[in-house]
Amino acid sequence: MVLGRRPAFFLDRDGVLVEDPGTVLPTQTLELLPGAIEAIRLARAAGRLVFVVTNQTIVARGIATEDEVRSVHANLGQRLAREGAMVEAFYFCPHHPGATLAAYRTECSCRKPRPGMLLDAAREWDVDLAASVMVGDRLSDVAAGKRAGCRAGLVTTGQHNAPPIESPDAYVGVEPDFVAHDLLSAVRRELEVDL
Repeated sequence: MVLGRRPAFFLDRDGVLVEDPGTVLPTQTLELLPGAIEAIRLARAAGRLVFVVTNQTIVARGIATEDEVRSVHANLGQRLAREGAMVEAFYFCPHHPGATLAAYRTECSCRKPRPGMLLDAAREWDVDLAASVMVGDRLSDVAAGKRAGCRAGLVTTGQHNAPPIESPDAYVGVEPDFVAHDLLSAVRRELEVDL
């Protein structure tokens, strides 16, 4: 670890931190997955920063605005904080190359499997990426973590068996460093590895 920098856990949202019902509308309450609060508490107690990094094509499709997604994240962050499970920041990508709304139709650097959200967090929070871990439920999460220079794990609580969201070419050679049943198992495993 580089002196002065801190390691982090980067968490995908749907299927990792909260239930993945498919499309999440801005008026819906996100249901936390079992063990998610304890996982964040453990990470924080071990001196890790915690970030949520999530693709939100709901914006690109015109179903919600960026402000509505921010509001959902603010509410989720407050719920977690009340339980002693503080998240430093929520990052989301509103873009999609086939977006319904032209303003969001782009090949951006933030949409996972690209690492832009992780790199932004690392820059803004002085994160040691080499000592950090990305935890997701899709290969796109794993690829983003690897491309940012992190370890990357896959949990089986979400869409881990779903087909890739990008061209299969985007995942050539992409393998998770570990597979865990859920976020709590992933965090426990990584903290043991780090001891």
